[in-house]
Amino acid sequence: MATIAAPVERRGLLARPVAPRGIWAWVTTVDAKQIGILYGATAFIFFLIGGTEALLMRTQLAVPNANVVGPGTFNALFTMHGTTMIFMVVMPLSAAFFNYIVPLQIGARDVAFPRLNAFSYWVFLSGGLLMHFGFLIQQVPDVGWFAYANLTENAFSQRGVDFWVVGLQVLGVGSLAAGFNFLVTIINLRAPGLTLMRMPLFTWTTFITSILIVLAFPVITIALVELMFDRLFGANFFNTANGGDPILWQHLFWVFGHPEVYILILPAMGIVSEIVPVFSRKPLFGYPFMVYAVASIAFLSFTVWAHHMFTTGLGPIAASFFAASTMLIAVPTGIKIFNWISTVYGGSVRLNTPHLFALGFIAMFTIGGLSGVMHASPPVDTQQQDTYFVVAHFHYVLFGGSVLALFGGIYYWFPKITGRFLGEGLGQLNFWLMMIGFNLTFGPMHFLGVDGMPRRIFTYPAEMGWGLWNLVSTIGAYAIGLSVLVFIANVSKSLRAGERAGSDPWDGRTLEWSISSPPPHYNFATIPVVHGRDAFWLEKYPELEGHAAAAPDERRDRTAAHDAGEAHGHIHVPDPSYWPIATAAGILVAGTGVLFAMPLLPVGLFVVLVGVVGWSMEPVNG
Repeated sequence: MATIAAPVERRGLLARPVAPRGIWAWVTTVDAKQIGILYGATAFIFFLIGGTEALLMRTQLAVPNANVVGPGTFNALFTMHGTTMIFMVVMPLSAAFFNYIVPLQIGARDVAFPRLNAFSYWVFLSGGLLMHFGFLIQQVPDVGWFAYANLTENAFSQRGVDFWVVGLQVLGVGSLAAGFNFLVTIINLRAPGLTLMRMPLFTWTTFITSILIVLAFPVITIALVELMFDRLFGANFFNTANGGDPILWQHLFWVFGHPEVYILILPAMGIVSEIVPVFSRKPLFGYPFMVYAVASIAFLSFTVWAHHMFTTGLGPIAASFFAASTMLIAVPTGIKIFNWISTVYGGSVRLNTPHLFALGFIAMFTIGGLSGVMHASPPVDTQQQDTYFVVAHFHYVLFGGSVLALFGGIYYWFPKITGRFLGEGLGQLNFWLMMIGFNLTFGPMHFLGVDGMPRRIFTYPAEMGWGLWNLVSTIGAYAIGLSVLVFIANVSKSLRAGERAGSDPWDGRTLEWSISSPPPHYNFATIPVVHGRDAFWLEKYPELEGHAAAAPDERRDRTAAHDAGEAHGHIHVPDPSYWPIATAAGILVAGTGVLFAMPLLPVGLFVVLVGVVGWSMEPVNG
């Protein structure tokens, strides 16, 4: 299959590729920026789906003995809400920033493997579709997003679990492809002078997150394959009637699941580490310690999984080890929190919307972290296990943490991506509605948990006394929903008629702000040379203490057409390609075959083989 050549615009001696336009250009794109936009738009659609599921659950729980949805529907909503928000919202929203921002921050023109990058997006979309195919035949997974054995045995569950298993396996393929891609990109494509200890913190968190993905996802893949064999072929990995061990599933799931928590939160920490210095007008306090803290968190994340299992009878030695490791991981996390606060302290603080979301993240994540340390104690955890206190804790970490930071990142980088500001008035309204709604929703769950309300129940009797706080939580959930509508209105208005932003509207620190907004197809006319941390601040303000300033003749205008520093006056960018989406379509067909008709499985695998061969035979010259 022939590739589509991007048009080339010539100005002086420099060949300047221009991005193709139209629907087919999006289908065949291998441009990391466009793939980032695809990730972000798709993840936001899933965010609306997962949020709607949450609102239905909260409506059911608003008052005692409600009958909005039945127990089976509630379990399906609970399962799909958790799975969607983790695997189809927070992870791909982070991937959207990885794709768009990381190549710009490291001075690269694209990622190391552009076609693999496109493949990772289309596989992510395929996994999301496979996961939701169950809605079409009213066989929705209903075993919780953790899918504990024995709930997943054929005797206790319907075909919805098969959709969950196959969808997650396909999503894992996309995640692994992206993880390898960004590892190679960051290692090999950094601009001259951009050493590891000069990289922006967001690039560092992308790098560490990619390592976690590569190491953690094979574990859940093994668990999912075993579960699939149990369900489809009568194997007995987790079937207790035939000698299987349901606790094995918990170990495999949480060996993946706790690094997964940091796969979700580390990119958010990187975003906050970019926003806070810019809006405080100060370099990030304790940069080396922040880097070491991120690395320490990643390492320790593989040593804490069994704190999810204190009530399974691990014994005092195992419980003591995992209690100590869980308490230890709070140390590097605390370092990051104090360094963010120290960056703000004494700075020239601007409370623009991105900064408000970043500060909100710091406050809410601190609350979630403190309740997490409480769960490190086995006696305390035993009392709080499977109560709404745990629900409050992980939402303060993953919504008050990840989601607030991701919204901050959208407001921060929206001018770079679109060339227009998001409205500040609507942005502030978005923030305060979300912050107030969030605390109204999840704050009372601490009280409900201490009062003994179990999680995963679809209703409760009035005499338990839980009605008031559940009603408050439901009101807060609808406030969050309203804040999302405000955000949608803000984006819609800004795309049509938003205030235009220049190339550097926030007085940014890093290289993405040194080129036009939105960036050209090729990112940089000339690959920049980096002389220190906060590379763009250093270029604009060479008097900054602690940096070796670039000489004036070394400063480059990266958007000047006459600057033809590349060899032969040519800028290489990869050609669009149909093969990534074709290969991903083969995986979609194979997954559909497993779920509906096994003869489709070899058809899908054959399509994958053809796609890989065609992909490998494409010319590499742009």
